[in-house]
Amino acid sequence: MRQRLVVMLKEPRPGRVKTRLGRDIGMVAAAWWFRHQTARLLRRLEDPRWDLILAVAPDREGLHSRVWPGHLPRIPQGRGDLGARMARVFRGLPPGRACVIGGDIPGVTPAHVARAFAALGDHDACFGPAPDGGYWLIGLRHPGRAPSGFLDGVRWSSEHALSDSRATLPGCRIAQVDTLADVDTAADLAP
Repeated sequence: MRQRLVVMLKEPRPGRVKTRLGRDIGMVAAAWWFRHQTARLLRRLEDPRWDLILAVAPDREGLHSRVWPGHLPRIPQGRGDLGARMARVFRGLPPGRACVIGGDIPGVTPAHVARAFAALGDHDACFGPAPDGGYWLIGLRHPGRAPSGFLDGVRWSSEHALSDSRATLPGCRIAQVDTLADVDTAADLAP
């Protein structure tokens, strides 16, 4: 069965993407950063070991956007908070291991993703934690079997996001892979 790496993306429009970063550096600069960061990330993560899929928002605009590479398959994220959208994406995938990441992780490499897929060989789920208490990656061995309540009630954009998300996977064997930083504020851009 094929493995799938899904990248959750919003159209890079000022005021609609990376708004916390935009409060620090300006909304146009934040959208520009996200567009170019994501383009680099997608080029870097295309790999024969997995299918790379874009989960786009807003749905209609993202599905027809010329911003993202045209050769990569796209699926709509749909409505709801981040948890509802990610759960929907996982449940809609065909059988096989799947990982979901965002486009705002400058340090992610194919080796990081490969370690996450390897961890799903003997775990039901895996997380790639971020230093702020969130995470840059979530993976499921059997995405179609995500439990009811999966990612419900998570306090997103807080230091509780990882622990809350783990709590929605009761009885699952959960691995933790590499810690990587995402970019939420101007301080995260500092080397």
